[in-house]
Amino acid sequence: MTKITAIIPTLNEEIHIEEAIKSVNFADEIIVIDSYSTDKTVVLAEKHNVKIIKRKFDDFSSQKNFAIDQAQHPWIYILDADERVTPQVRTEILNAVENPKDKVGFYVRRSFYFVGKKIKYSGWQRDKVVRLFLKEYCRYKGIVHETIKTNGELGFLKGKIEHYGYRSYNHSIEKIHHYAFLKATDLHRQGKKAGLYHILVKPPARFIIHYIIRLGFLDGFEGIILAKTLAYSSRTRYIKLWLLNKGIKEK
Repeated sequence: MTKITAIIPTLNEEIHIEEAIKSVNFADEIIVIDSYSTDKTVVLAEKHNVKIIKRKFDDFSSQKNFAIDQAQHPWIYILDADERVTPQVRTEILNAVENPKDKVGFYVRRSFYFVGKKIKYSGWQRDKVVRLFLKEYCRYKGIVHETIKTNGELGFLKGKIEHYGYRSYNHSIEKIHHYAFLKATDLHRQGKKAGLYHILVKPPARFIIHYIIRLGFLDGFEGIILAKTLAYSSRTRYIKLWLLNKGIKEK
């Protein structure tokens, strides 16, 4: 029987970690790679049959790639702590690794939840990520919103996992500032500059894309708040880039 290693990257995920571990308990090995959490993440993870690795966070790709290199088994399933594998996807994963049909990895679709509500539109209706793959053929690339790099063929699982990306509005703002700093730092390293266009035009354009073009208005009040939140994310990213251009580093 083909064996699987599940990998869960964490940083202060005490709210999510136990449910995340339980949702991948079908894996033959579970690795929690922790970026020195200051809450109870590690203590709670230790209650389960998992391997815990502590590593200083540099970026998302290097963190996941390091964990992949520690895995004992050929197939890898990556689970963010705020995601849950559903029973349907669990069955599909087990079937896929036994009969991959020349695929080296698989996309899985996600159902996105915003402050407790399942978002059906707003751009998330087509949300998909590569989560299951052969470690021999795949590695991550990219500083923020990392993606899988492979020369092999990728397939699709039919079911959806659950993604509780923003558990509260305050949590969404915290994540925005964290990701905005990482993305701004990456753009700054590439020599990119932030101007009035990025700060005045791109944020409202992003609101229009998510609320109108991607049908966010069909998600009700949560749809408009989510679109406004994403617009704020865009503005924050470029303000942080503008500050870095001026030699000011703010997290």
